[in-house]
Amino acid sequence: MEVARAESGRGELVLRAREDGVLELRANGVFVMDTAETTSERALATEALRRHDDPRTVLVGGLGLGFTLAEVLADDRVRSVVVAEIEPALVGWLREGTVPHGPALLSDPRVEVAEGDVADVLAAAESAYDLVLLDVDNGPGYLVHEANAALYGAGLLAATRRAIRPGGLCVVWSAARDETLGKTMTRVFGEAEEAAYDVDLQGRDEQYWLYWSRRGPRVRSTS
Repeated sequence: MEVARAESGRGELVLRAREDGVLELRANGVFVMDTAETTSERALATEALRRHDDPRTVLVGGLGLGFTLAEVLADDRVRSVVVAEIEPALVGWLREGTVPHGPALLSDPRVEVAEGDVADVLAAAESAYDLVLLDVDNGPGYLVHEANAALYGAGLLAATRRAIRPGGLCVVWSAARDETLGKTMTRVFGEAEEAAYDVDLQGRDEQYWLYWSRRGPRVRSTS
């Protein structure tokens, strides 16, 4: 059953409710996420939080259905969270309760919603965040919007590095393992790690992936 639908410059966004009550988000007819299998969305936050001693400020790129944000807010060490979401309708569905758990998340006083492109938020920041968590599409190999390919490239990742405080982390979600993404993150940050997460995707056994890099001090060239 269709719960909500919106059109934007990026196409059609649809929220559906299945017979079992699970909500499912689709963009231009492509499955994005649902409320049943949230393992990797939550791990995007928990893995980053576990690796940082004092994660006071966090940027979440992509609101989705709010599960990454929920995990960030569950950590009492977090003092402020900026959520960058390019689809105003999605923000509205969570804020007004079309997504039932949304109002409590977005009314948390630590949360600021930036309606717009995460690339613009990152470009305006300089050593502002302890953690940057990026879940803006289905990953470089399964793009819903072709223009989002740039979000996995060296330029955006370099802007991400500048936006992170020394010792902070960038974590990127992907629907599949992507060797190029790992190499690009290594080139920009000097290191990258990857991990797979087993998920039950509508009755199918699948794996989603996380990639993370830490901002260390930049090594000055001696040449």
